[in-house]
Amino acid sequence: MAFTVTSPAFINGSVMPQAQVYSGMGQTGGNLSPPLKWEGAPAGTKSFVVTLYDPDAPTGSGWWHWVVVNIPAEVTSLPEGAGSGKAGLPSSALQVRTDFGAPGYGGAAPPPGRVHRYVFTVTALDVPHLEVTADSSPALVGFMVNHHRLASAQLTVLYGSGTKTP
Repeated sequence: MAFTVTSPAFINGSVMPQAQVYSGMGQTGGNLSPPLKWEGAPAGTKSFVVTLYDPDAPTGSGWWHWVVVNIPAEVTSLPEGAGSGKAGLPSSALQVRTDFGAPGYGGAAPPPGRVHRYVFTVTALDVPHLEVTADSSPALVGFMVNHHRLASAQLTVLYGSGTKTP
């Protein structure tokens, strides 16, 4: 079985719903992290990391919208709002600082112009937890994730000028 991630809120390649769009920076969304479900993790998985990244942000390095580490291997889903304080994360899970400057989910908030890709990634790791804090940078988490990655699954949605949201 392949390692996959899905969401009942949207399908791969669709437009991000307003519920998941940022509330601020010119956007008027609900800023709710979407429900996510994954399956087919490889043998030896000891934890998961969930990220949301915009590779099209005009920063030269993209934009990290959400980073959750230390999700136990037996967890295979997150409810809507888990990253927004509206639903629970597993007790061992830790949200780290995003490019908005604080831990937690921050939805799509592209500047006017082109449509951006928002990539949700669930990564299976060979360690039960990463030694990071809530103030750790996404770059540090990425370094550790790349060192302990067993497999990754991605789901990409679009948002920006010209998109019509459901």
